[in-house]
Amino acid sequence: MQALTLNTAHGWRWLTEGFRIFRKNHLMLTFLVVSYWMLMAIVNVIPIIGTIATTLCIPAFSVSLMNACRNIDKGGPLGPQTLFSGFQKNPRALITLGAIYLAATVGILAISSLADDGALMRLMLAGHKPDEAVLASGQLMLALQVALILLCPLIMAYWYAPILASWHGLSPGKALFFSFVACARNWRAFLVYSLAIVVAATVLPGLLLGTLAALLPDGAALLTVLLTVVLILVLAPTLFASFYVSYRDVFVSSDAVSDA
Repeated sequence: MQALTLNTAHGWRWLTEGFRIFRKNHLMLTFLVVSYWMLMAIVNVIPIIGTIATTLCIPAFSVSLMNACRNIDKGGPLGPQTLFSGFQKNPRALITLGAIYLAATVGILAISSLADDGALMRLMLAGHKPDEAVLASGQLMLALQVALILLCPLIMAYWYAPILASWHGLSPGKALFFSFVACARNWRAFLVYSLAIVVAATVLPGLLLGTLAALLPDGAALLTVLLTVVLILVLAPTLFASFYVSYRDVFVSSDAVSDA
């Protein structure tokens, strides 16, 4: 297995190919994504324990959704049980990845607390809203910027790690390493991919909503709600499918590279 270095245009292709996969079985893929969100929301209701449990399970559920996208792409079977298919292969490594992610995130929030005296950390982990004084001082925004900078390499390490651990049987350490290297090699494609998401999620819907609001000013509020719901139900499954497409394009078997 090797990670290829792709050209910049692949970033846009990931999103368009993700939409193609979504269109092939949009009902079931949307059902799985919404079911995943609802399950996470229900478990998160439990204070502290719920947050820990959901974070530990995120890698396995992400593999489940990648299994769904792969099945759609290859014409395989797909049903509600696919939501839990990610727990079937290398579950110990996936839970370990979740634990590492949780520990790393808490560590990053702890570092960011130096800027706002822990306001962001309390907000993210316990749901405590920051005081007005903290919001007015700009300390929370500074802490958020610090956290985002530190989260960037963590996200790179986790982007492909669950798939590499489940589909290829890699240890958590190797999965994180190869994921980080793959993302670093393809940073240009990921930059275009991020811009494509911004355009699809904000710019185009904003233009459409502005046009409809100008034509139908009395129904602007209703149109906003409807467009938001449609956007979520279409864009979210498309994004999950695009994650799979990026993996499919970046990683190839060593034998395939040798044959080529």
